[in-house]
Amino acid sequence: MQHESHLSRRTLLGAAAAGAAAVGTSTVLSSPAQAGSGHGDGPHRVPRDNISVQLYTLRNQLEINLEESLAELAEIGYTRVEHAGFVGRTATQFRAALDNAGIRATSGHAGIPQPWNADTWKRTLEDAAIVGNKYIVHAFFGLGPNGPVRDGAVYRAFADDLNKAGELARRAGLSFGYHNHHLEFVRQDGGDRTGFDILTSRTDPRLVHLEVDLYWAWRGAADPVDLIHRHRGRIKQVHVKDMGVDTSAFTNAPMNDPGAGLIDFGRIFRHAKEAGLVEYIVERDDAGTPPRTPEQALDTARVGYEFLEGLRF
Repeated sequence: MQHESHLSRRTLLGAAAAGAAAVGTSTVLSSPAQAGSGHGDGPHRVPRDNISVQLYTLRNQLEINLEESLAELAEIGYTRVEHAGFVGRTATQFRAALDNAGIRATSGHAGIPQPWNADTWKRTLEDAAIVGNKYIVHAFFGLGPNGPVRDGAVYRAFADDLNKAGELARRAGLSFGYHNHHLEFVRQDGGDRTGFDILTSRTDPRLVHLEVDLYWAWRGAADPVDLIHRHRGRIKQVHVKDMGVDTSAFTNAPMNDPGAGLIDFGRIFRHAKEAGLVEYIVERDDAGTPPRTPEQALDTARVGYEFLEGLRF
């Protein structure tokens, strides 16, 4: 069943709005009427084979023992993962470790070259093919030398590079995506348009899908349900991590394991078909970061899988 400890929607919207004020974003949250799922044929569930985990969550554990860590993920129930590099292995060696564990790396994070370099990106795509990726995702943008980017021209130029990367990925048989944090929701050029608005309007949906990080979207005061309404069919992947409730400073809201915090994931996932969603990827950026231990990162993977597998919405 869905975890019942989340706070009210009104509280969560207030928290997100506080975060928006801190980074200068526009508040793009839906009204209660808009928030309804529009689906009365539940309950629904997350398909088990569509549950994944971002291996950045277990980065320290993987450094200790890649093969054992992958085996433990398989024991939990994972059949797929999303990598963020190859933990000091070649793509071929990393693929062998996955195969031995009976796990597929259906997705991977890899930054596109900046400045743009087609040959460099083609080599990244070759590695992605070796590992067996279906999706390849750029993980981060929006931070300049003086803080958050506030110049729309920077976002427009980057969006053009995303299109180039997406076209090469398409030719290689891969779906290229963009993963958000919260800085993309900063307003640009002193107006109301955000960096995310620029990226999503300037990139070709046929070349660049969206991997929406649900925690970071809320930190940027963007309701994921609103994002789904605006980008129907384009959100193929989501990162699933929760927002902590034990803080009065929501501008620095801590991360929690899925199901342990504020976010009502069932409300979001009721729109999975509208979004185009095919992968639910457990992640916790601070897992394994002191005072958390590498072993606790594996706990996050287990808690996340069990939460998603048991969620009804």
